Amino acid sequence: MTDTVIIGSGNLAWVITDALTRRGYPPKQIFARNTADGIKVASIAGCAFASDPAALQTAGLYILAVSDRAIPSLASSLDFGDAVVAHTAGSTALSALPGNVKHKGVFYPLQTFTKGREIDFSGIPVFIEGSDEMALSAMRELAEALGTEPQLLESEKRAVLHAAAVFACNFTNYMYTVGEELAADAGLDFGVLKPLITETAAKAVAAASPLETQTGPAIRNDFQTKSLHCELLREKPDLKNIYINLSKSIWETSKKI
Repeated sequence: MTDTVIIGSGNLAWVITDALTRRGYPPKQIFARNTADGIKVASIAGCAFASDPAALQTAGLYILAVSDRAIPSLASSLDFGDAVVAHTAGSTALSALPGNVKHKGVFYPLQTFTKGREIDFSGIPVFIEGSDEMALSAMRELAEALGTEPQLLESEKRAVLHAAAVFACNFTNYMYTVGEELAADAGLDFGVLKPLITETAAKAVAAASPLETQTGPAIRNDFQTKSLHCELLREKPDLKNIYINLSKSIWETSKKI
């Protein structure tokens, strides 16, 4: 695993570099177009950095920790020889890796990542895919190096899982932002919502299904409260529409239980 090059300088590149280094498997090089960020990531592992394709080191495994849209063009622009090349994107198919990649892999950790936050991969579900046994073996070794057990998952199902993750993580976090905005309208700090957020997440995690823990005016079909909230949101039409649509969806879902 020390014969690894990480390509990218964003959140996931930072986290994987940090986690591998802490477990004794620092990458041999960081390759990134963003020189300033790439040098910072390389400093975590004390390894080489390069932004020039001609300076890309030979390795057994290349991890593409870059945006989904950058994967095909970036991979086609680099010479990987006979190495395994893996991308880390949830919604991008294995086939997005171009023809110059002989051994294609996917290494998708189901988690939200932010630079500077130390992550323990042992509790993170990791989903892998490979074009051949050599690629799959490399994905398993990478997972083992990070202290986790991978699960095989084909591209189509992984894309569905990624959509589920967007709802459970990204959309939920946006709702926190909306809550912060509305609390501020009442002259209150976001902190007043944090105990509620903590308990809501804890109940969902503890339950067999989050359907069991749904509360609020929507599941009760409390027309009076919903009408009041919509009136309060009259000057925020986008939020009002979100409120109406989510309330309808919650009510329709609750009737199926």
